[in-house]
Amino acid sequence: MYLWGTRLWKIIGAVNIRIKIMGIVLGLVILMGVTVTLQVRANLIRTLDQLLEEQSVSIGRDVAARSTDLILINNLYGLHQLLEDTRTNNPNVRYAFIVDPQNHILVHTFGDGFPAGLLEANATDSGDHHRTAILHTDEGQIWDTAVSIFEGRAGTARIGVSDASLRVMLDALTGQIMLTTVLVSIIGITAAAALTWLLTRPILQLVGAAQAVERGDFRQRIIRWANDEIGELTDAFNAMIAALARAQDERAERDLLRIEYVKGVISAQEDERRRIARELHDSTSQTLTSLVIGLRQLSEIDNPAETRQRAEELRAIAAQTLDDVHGLALQLRPSVLDDLGLPAAIQRHVADCRRRHQLDIDLAITGFDDERLSPEVETALYRITQEALTNILRHAHAQTASIFIERSNGTVRAVIEDDGIGFDLTQSEPLDGHLGLYGIRERAELLGGKLTIESERARGTSLYIEIPIDGGSQ
Repeated sequence: MYLWGTRLWKIIGAVNIRIKIMGIVLGLVILMGVTVTLQVRANLIRTLDQLLEEQSVSIGRDVAARSTDLILINNLYGLHQLLEDTRTNNPNVRYAFIVDPQNHILVHTFGDGFPAGLLEANATDSGDHHRTAILHTDEGQIWDTAVSIFEGRAGTARIGVSDASLRVMLDALTGQIMLTTVLVSIIGITAAAALTWLLTRPILQLVGAAQAVERGDFRQRIIRWANDEIGELTDAFNAMIAALARAQDERAERDLLRIEYVKGVISAQEDERRRIARELHDSTSQTLTSLVIGLRQLSEIDNPAETRQRAEELRAIAAQTLDDVHGLALQLRPSVLDDLGLPAAIQRHVADCRRRHQLDIDLAITGFDDERLSPEVETALYRITQEALTNILRHAHAQTASIFIERSNGTVRAVIEDDGIGFDLTQSEPLDGHLGLYGIRERAELLGGKLTIESERARGTSLYIEIPIDGGSQ
C-alpha cells in the first residue's frame, strides 16, 4: 500500500502545476455540480411524491363527495361524466373508477377494458376513510387512493394519480442543472487557466532565471508582478542574485589580486635572492678573499710583532664577515622569533627600524606573558607587522607610527597606525596597487582572521587585525 501511495505521489508530483490547478478547479466544479444536482433531484422527488399523494387523496375525496347523490339515484351516466371531468381537470389523474359495496365496478375511465388485478390492488378497511397505495407500472409510479363513499355503504371511489408528467418536468429541471454545471465548469476552467497563468508565469520566470544563474549569468532580474508572497519571493530572488553577483565580483577581484600578489611575492623573492647574492659576492666573498690573502701573507712574515698586528687585522675582517652573514640570516628569518617568541622579535625589529630610518614608533604588547602562540600565528603576526612597517616607510611619508598588540579571550588583536599621507578608501578598488595590504589581509584570512582598514588622505592610515587563536597556542 505504501509503495502504491509513493508511486501515485510521484506521478502527481510530475504533473505540470497548471494542470494541477485546472484539475482541482474542474474537479471541485464537477463535484459541486453533481452533488447539488443529486441533492436537488432527491429533494424534488420527495416533495413531488408528497404532493402527488396529497393530490390523490384530495381528488379522491372530491369524487367521493360528489358521487354520493348520483349513486343513490343510480345515475351511472352522471358518474361517468364526473370521472371524465375529473380527468380533464386534473392532467395527473391516470384513471378513476367507482365500485359498489359488493366490490362491483359501476363506472370507470378505461375505454378498452378494465385492467386485470387493479381492483384487488387497493381497498379501504372497515373504519378507514381512505387508503393510498403506490403501484409500480410500465408508465411509472401511480398513487392509487381508495376513498369510502358514504362510509362505505354507497361504495368506494378509486383515483390513480400518475407521476409521468412530473417526472418529465423533473428530468427537464435536472437537465437544466446539468447544463448549468457544464457552463459553470467552462467558466471555472477559463478562470483556472487565467489564474494559473497569473500564478505560474512569475514562477516560470523564476525557474528560468535560476537556470541562467546556474550557468553563471548574474544579470537576471525578475519584474515584481504583485504585492503578494510571489512578489516578496521575487524581491528576495533579485536580492540573492545581486548578492551572488557581488560575491562573484569580489571573488574575481580577489583572484586577480591574488595573482598580482603571487607575482609580487615571486618578484620579491627573486629580488631578495639577487640582493643576497650581491651581498655575498660584493661583501662577504671579497672579505673572505682578503682573509685568504692575508692568511697567506701571514705565513710568510717572520717578525712576531708584525705577525700579531696582521692577525688582529684578519680577526677584525673575520668578525665583520660574521656580522654580515648574521645580518643576512636575521633578514631571512629572525632567530629570536623561534627562540624568544613574538614580542621579543617585534621589539627587535621595531628597534632596528628606529635606528635605521629615524621613525618614531610607539610599541605596546600585552597579554602574552610566558605563553607562546602556534608557529603559524607568530610568523603571520611578525610578517604582518614587518609588512605594515615596510609600507609606512616606503609609501606613507609618516613622522610617527604606533603598534599595539593584545592577546585576550582567545583572540590576538593588532592595531598599526601612522600619520602619513593615507589613501582613498572610497575608490572601487581600495587595495588595487597596495599589494602589501593585500598580503596582510591574505595572511589574516588564512588563519581565520580579518583585516579592517581606515584611511583618509592627509590623515594617515589605521590597520585593525584580528586573528582567533583558540587551540592555536603552545
